[in-house]
Amino acid sequence: MEILRPALFARLCLVTGMFYCLYLAGRQGIGAWYFRQDTPEAIQTAIKWDPDNALYYDSLGTLTHLYADSGNSDGIIRLYESATHLSPQNAAYWADLGSAYEWAGRTDDALRALNRAQELFPNSPDINWRLANFYVRARKTPEGLRALRTVLLGDSASRRDVFLLATNATRDNAAILDEMLPPSAAIFIDFLNFRIAAGETGAAEQVWHRLLELSLSFDLRQSFPYLDGLIRQREMEPLAEAWSFLGARFPTEIGPRISRENAIANGSFEFEALNGGLDWRVAPVEGARVSTDSQEFSDGIRSLRIDFDGTRNLDYGQVFQYVLVKPDTRYQFSGDMRVEGITTDSGPRFQVFDSYDMGKLSYSTENLLGTSGWLRQRIQLKTNRDTRLLIIRVARSTSHKFDSRIAGSVWIDRVSLQPEESAPFREGASVHAR
Repeated sequence: MEILRPALFARLCLVTGMFYCLYLAGRQGIGAWYFRQDTPEAIQTAIKWDPDNALYYDSLGTLTHLYADSGNSDGIIRLYESATHLSPQNAAYWADLGSAYEWAGRTDDALRALNRAQELFPNSPDINWRLANFYVRARKTPEGLRALRTVLLGDSASRRDVFLLATNATRDNAAILDEMLPPSAAIFIDFLNFRIAAGETGAAEQVWHRLLELSLSFDLRQSFPYLDGLIRQREMEPLAEAWSFLGARFPTEIGPRISRENAIANGSFEFEALNGGLDWRVAPVEGARVSTDSQEFSDGIRSLRIDFDGTRNLDYGQVFQYVLVKPDTRYQFSGDMRVEGITTDSGPRFQVFDSYDMGKLSYSTENLLGTSGWLRQRIQLKTNRDTRLLIIRVARSTSHKFDSRIAGSVWIDRVSLQPEESAPFREGASVHAR
């Protein structure tokens, strides 16, 4: 019997332990059931059943803080402190505690808690976002910008929200570039677009130059919103500089389109339109389809073709290009055009006008109707003292006749704009058969 006593005691301990584990598991299960109700009262009950679960204290602190109108900061802080005591390696609990300390006005304690959270999870975008907001509110801008750098690298928060926080915190654009922006082309492009969309051209130029200095790789089309912003803000020198750089950076995409003798890029449509920058743009519109035609051309190996399907009385101007020009300078515009089966009394033509004020400078060639061979159309013009940017486009005005819906096809080729500094000047438009 004495030999059996230790064995019986061990079995008794095992059974007791099993029952105790079942008891704890039962309490934890009941606590979890109450926790899922997601109300302050239910979570308080969950804590009574499972008082060692740090998540319950943290969640109750968050809900209490969410619903609190005022006061009770001490109670919320105690809940978060319980969570960090039970789970001291959980960065999120420390961050919540830091927010509670700040809400209570205990800024030194808040900074210690937030720094502890960052130590535990240094690359967390959420924790660094909280820390950055704290630094900004505490007017510690450099520290805030460095925390926002980590947020951007995490690629989870809205970049626009990050940019807004940084630009509201400081007007020092160079500090943002130095401290906040990591060497990522995508982030630089987004910040560039953010600046230019806000009309902050000077700051956008700084971002653009830093992007180039770092030699970051980006797609050509990612630069187009910046160029459009410069056009909107009438910043011609930065526009010319940026386009020149892009020509050197993307020689196979832009280089062949540019000619010293012709201010118009890709004048013979040998390349697909870039739909941005200082190249052709084609805006889709119902009733017209734009394509390139390698069977019909007057120069090179293809032309641009526009087919009107006869369903609309179009006021058309969807094929166009911005062209930088010199002020107070004579130019000759020319372009080849051929039509086939063009209906109505209003057909396609070329238009040249000041991109900001058509009242200052505006010319049109004759509109073409029916069917014709290739016709060389010319305009002699002189820019005004403040004219720096023209629009060249293929246009068709709406018809006021009963039969107003346009049908037929038009081909465009060999479009050119050249200075005529020494040529005799005869202002106006002319048409010549080829």
